[in-house]
This record gives sequence, structure tokens and C-alpha cells, in this order.
Amino acid sequence: MNTIKVIITGATGMVGEGVLFECLQNENVSEVLIINRRHYQLQHSKLKELIVPDFFKLNDFADTIKDFDACFFCAGVSSVGMKEDKYRHLTYDTTLAFAKVLVGANSNIVFTYVSGSHTDSSEQGRLMWARVKGKTENDLIKLPFKAVYNFRPGVMLPFDGQKNWKKSYKILGKIIKAVLPKSVLTIHQVGKAMINAVTNGYSKSVLEVADIKQLANM
Repeated sequence: MNTIKVIITGATGMVGEGVLFECLQNENVSEVLIINRRHYQLQHSKLKELIVPDFFKLNDFADTIKDFDACFFCAGVSSVGMKEDKYRHLTYDTTLAFAKVLVGANSNIVFTYVSGSHTDSSEQGRLMWARVKGKTENDLIKLPFKAVYNFRPGVMLPFDGQKNWKKSYKILGKIIKAVLPKSVLTIHQVGKAMINAVTNGYSKSVLEVADIKQLANM
């Protein structure tokens, strides 16, 4: 099997950093380009970095992003304390703007979006963040990528050595794993499932926790 070249956003956050760690240690990945708004301090033979302060201006870097097999879009913000219009702009508008430039540069790419457990595909539910995430998922699927996978992880446990992880979240994850083990993932599983989605494919475009675990073992 040929190795793949991947783009990762959100490496300065907890999910993106963990997915980056998995890609750097995974033999099926030959090159990683992290696209960040600010510098991420790490050196590795596989790793390159592109600083893009404004994701709405990704088109300025179209030549840099065209020769990749996948994008793992892990960038995101919490909706806590945020009004819907701002959250929609930072979540939906930013993601779709980025994705449209990417697919314009290379339609033969697999796009994986990190959404969240209980995302609302109907776009009509009571929870604001779930509606916005649902619309983001739905509209990404409409874009002419080679494939789109929307990942809906719940509680996740970090890689050893991750910097961008709150200690309280790690403790909470271990408690939930002890009570509800089927609802908890490791970032290793999430990253490996993303890689396997590119190399092996998957039958669903929306992946819940059980799907992510299954794909990680394929």
C-alpha cells in the first residue's frame, strides 16, 4: 500500500495535536502539513507547517495544499458563552470556506471533519452548537471531495506527552471510561481511524463512537 500525505488543522488544540502524534508515528503516513493560525513548536522529519492567520484567505496558499491525499480538520472552538451568530461564523463559515478552497485545489482528497457526539443532522434541534455542527456536516458532504467523513467522538483520552490537554479532562475521561467504557475513545483510535478511512474507506459518512472504534481496527 502506498503511504499518504495529510493536512491537519487544529494541531494547537487537544484533538488536532493527538491526531498529529498518531500521524507522525504511523507508517502509513509519509508527510504531514499542519495548517495553523499560530506556530506549533515541534520538529519531525515528516512534519511541515503552514501559518495561515485567516482561514478565509487559504486561497493565497492554493499551490501549497494541492498535493495531499487527506485533510483531517480538527480545528474548532467551544460554544460555551458564545452567541449563535459568532459560533456559526467560527464553526460553519470558517470550515466551509477552508473546505471549498481545498476541494478547488484538489478534488481527489478525503476530508475528515471532527464534529461531536449528539450533533444534530436535522439542524432543527434545541441545542445551538448541535444545529451548527449538523449543518456543517451536511454541507461538507455536498462538496465534491473524493470522500467526506464526519467524526463524532465523545470523551477522548490523550496521547502520552500531549501538551494541549487539560488535566481535569483527562481525569474525567478515566472516570467515564470506568463507568461507560463504550463511550470513551483514545486519540490514538481517532487518529488511526482517520488514516484508515483514507486507505481503506468506510461505509458511513457520519461516524459515531462505535464506528470510530471499528474503523481504527480495520
